[in-house]
Amino acid sequence: MRTTRWWLVRHAPVKNPKRLVYGQSDMPADLSDQKALGALAGQLPSDAAWVTSHLSRTHDTARSLQSFMDVDVAPQGESGFAEQHFGDWELQNWNDLPKGETTRFWTDFARQTPPKGESFADVVGRVGPVFGRLNDALAGRDIVAVIHGGTVRAILANALGLSLETALAFHVDTLGLTTLEYIDEVDEPGWRVTAVNQRF
Repeated sequence: MRTTRWWLVRHAPVKNPKRLVYGQSDMPADLSDQKALGALAGQLPSDAAWVTSHLSRTHDTARSLQSFMDVDVAPQGESGFAEQHFGDWELQNWNDLPKGETTRFWTDFARQTPPKGESFADVVGRVGPVFGRLNDALAGRDIVAVIHGGTVRAILANALGLSLETALAFHVDTLGLTTLEYIDEVDEPGWRVTAVNQRF
């Protein structure tokens, strides 16, 4: 039997005083809460593979966590693990967006698509192949993935075969830790979730 353990971390809060829609825009992480970062780092394995999205807020959070662990592993950046793309709404204030478009979007957040953007269904479809590839390539290891709230939900949807609505019901805080394991047994391989959205 071989076990692959995923440690899913949502990045640190972003510096966003204007409360803009940022999705895949490269907003900087606020790494000032050193106590929270240190406490989270204390929960992570020291010999893991590290993965982030291509956005700096995930990479910078990963490097900050490593600084508390005496670990120096270049995280593998995966653009497929990026947050949902909000298209024409990126870097706009929610209050300035057309009311008809946003009303329609929120009536079915799982499937509605912002103009030139992605739906959550699209994110689940994008994340799934990346997650599967890494789970195969890094089988039997610990994998720390510093990613985004939408990406964490998409991974849970793919691993557990959840409906879009069920996956969206998970709350994922910044610096929250979600852990799951893939048990590679000959007769009955499968996933189990060991924790969701832990804060330290």
